[in-house]
Amino acid sequence: MEEERRPLESRNFIESFIEEDLAPGGQFAGQTVHTRFPPEPNGYLHIGHCKALCIDFGTAEHFGGLCNLRMDDTNPAKEDTEYVEAIQDDIHWLGFDWGDRLFYGSDYFEKDYEYAVELIKKGLAYVCDLTAEEFRAYRGEIGKPAVSPYRDRSVEENLALFERMKNGEFPEGSRTLRAKIDLASGNFNMRDPVIYRIRYINHHRQGTKWCIFPMYDFAHPIQDALEGITHSLCSLEYEEHRPLYDWVVSNVSIPYHKPRQIEFARLGIDHTVMSKRKLRQLVETGRVSGWDDPRMPTLCGLRRRGYTSQAIRTFCERIGVSKVTSTIEYSFLEHCLREDLNDHAERTMAVLHPVKLIITNYPEGQSEQFEVENNPVHPECGTHTVAFSREIWIEADDFLPEPVPKYKRLYPNGPECRLKGAYLIRCTGFQSDENGNVLSITAEYDPDSRGGDPADGRKVKGATLHWVDCATAVDAEVRMYDNLFLDAQPDGPEKNFLDCLNPDSLTVLQGCKVEAALVEKARKFDACGERRTAQTAPGFQFMRVGYFCMDNRDCRADHLVFNRSVLLKDSFRAEAK
Repeated sequence: MEEERRPLESRNFIESFIEEDLAPGGQFAGQTVHTRFPPEPNGYLHIGHCKALCIDFGTAEHFGGLCNLRMDDTNPAKEDTEYVEAIQDDIHWLGFDWGDRLFYGSDYFEKDYEYAVELIKKGLAYVCDLTAEEFRAYRGEIGKPAVSPYRDRSVEENLALFERMKNGEFPEGSRTLRAKIDLASGNFNMRDPVIYRIRYINHHRQGTKWCIFPMYDFAHPIQDALEGITHSLCSLEYEEHRPLYDWVVSNVSIPYHKPRQIEFARLGIDHTVMSKRKLRQLVETGRVSGWDDPRMPTLCGLRRRGYTSQAIRTFCERIGVSKVTSTIEYSFLEHCLREDLNDHAERTMAVLHPVKLIITNYPEGQSEQFEVENNPVHPECGTHTVAFSREIWIEADDFLPEPVPKYKRLYPNGPECRLKGAYLIRCTGFQSDENGNVLSITAEYDPDSRGGDPADGRKVKGATLHWVDCATAVDAEVRMYDNLFLDAQPDGPEKNFLDCLNPDSLTVLQGCKVEAALVEKARKFDACGERRTAQTAPGFQFMRVGYFCMDNRDCRADHLVFNRSVLLKDSFRAEAK
């Protein structure tokens, strides 16, 4: 006897609805849950798509079901194979897989056409000669029905005209096929919506075979039904389109039950835009270096900045699924990344604004090795060796010629400070040029404080400083990223989002000093070849500075390039955690 199916614990309202559908007597009782993720390949996936992606694939996983990947390529104006491949890379990077269930909306063009002809034969569709601008004048308003002078054409005339549309006999935009539904409907999507239009354009898969293309609201429900989708999960703007979705699958002879459409609120994040059109404008006008610019909200941009797939999935899970549109703080996304990197990122030392420190009482020509932990959160990750000698690099900010109140770092005759993992030192002086710029700093060390602890147990009042050995240090380029927009709501009404750009969103630092061991790590990353752009590059915590990753395009063993992923300090409000 088959074991009785026990209900799963629902995490959100979508899963509660599905539980109802799977229960005895429900619409899909005894069936396998089947969802789909249908991106349009006219750009790169961004963090907003990621929420939908996680819901579609995650819901299927939760119920032990299936999720199809379907490229919604029914509008060929800006679709391209480049985007198809990038979308697949992004989904795999997030840890989801569609198996052998990759489909294209364009694969259904024949079926779409057949069902359109079927609607004409049923008297439920007609060819309309009105242009889009002209139809607006006939569309009516609330309480006033729309009209169409072509609505009463005969079935024979409509079939002939639609065939001629298909054969390319009419100019682009001169005729459309409309569903004949309800010209008085309070839902304007039901007032004889266009379901086919004429476009003379090359399709990335179909070439010039077709010059008529189905509209999304017509093609999408047909594709869902043909693929056996049980639950069509989509964003809230499609809620008003649901009656049309149901009308289509109810009036064409697809040998399958009607899928259920469920809507959820889209993801909004402050200090960014998530319109593909606007993101494309940023790329095409050179405001950013490309779709994978680390300031972009695209998944390839976030990946290049050092975001991990786990951090993004955690973010999507924690913001939850809602019917209410809201804007999430970007700092919460950073909080999720910081949590993951704190747990997994290897610690290393890097000096971004180097100034030389000379330890005058350290023997010239002598060098030694110190062990520094790889990750204090996980002692089992062990340690790595760093070189130490008489001259080291430290951060310029860790020294002041004259201290300010409560300053606990280096200044002449100031407090003892620890060099991370090495010795205690006390500043004895400095050298500067005629403009007052500090050229080097001198200090003395306590030989009996190896490892950073004084032999006599005295209290050390100064800070612990990170450093890099001058003799073995490697130069690196470090790119410091900030929000792309100064305005928290650059997409707001009566705003030009380009006017909200942050002119200081990228600062490039040259001549930074990093541990020599990073060269070998870059060499191993080089071995990934071209595919490394589809991966998150190795991430590190630069001690006391922040979290950084190797740039997955530009970093090489002979030219180290690091991107700042996120600061060490968490600015996300504690009460929101």
